[in-house]
Amino acid sequence: MRISCPLCGDRDRREFYYQGAALTRPAPDAGPQAWDDYVHLRDNPAGDTTDLWHHEAGCGAWLVIHRNTVTHAIHSVELAGATS
Repeated sequence: MRISCPLCGDRDRREFYYQGAALTRPAPDAGPQAWDDYVHLRDNPAGDTTDLWHHEAGCGAWLVIHRNTVTHAIHSVELAGATS
């Protein structure tokens, strides 16, 4: 699989480290159940996902990658700080 880093260009997947689903963090004053769900509950979908990756062996950027887990097609890659 090839990932197109916005800073470095097209690179082999082995330069990147998968960090998990890109989730919206609960508010600091959210209840214990919201934080427990955020920390421990994860979906394992077959299909489109939004994931957080680290370009560990490259520029060190954090990336949000929209991809399909069945076809391995990457729909988009953006810097994590650029997402809302």
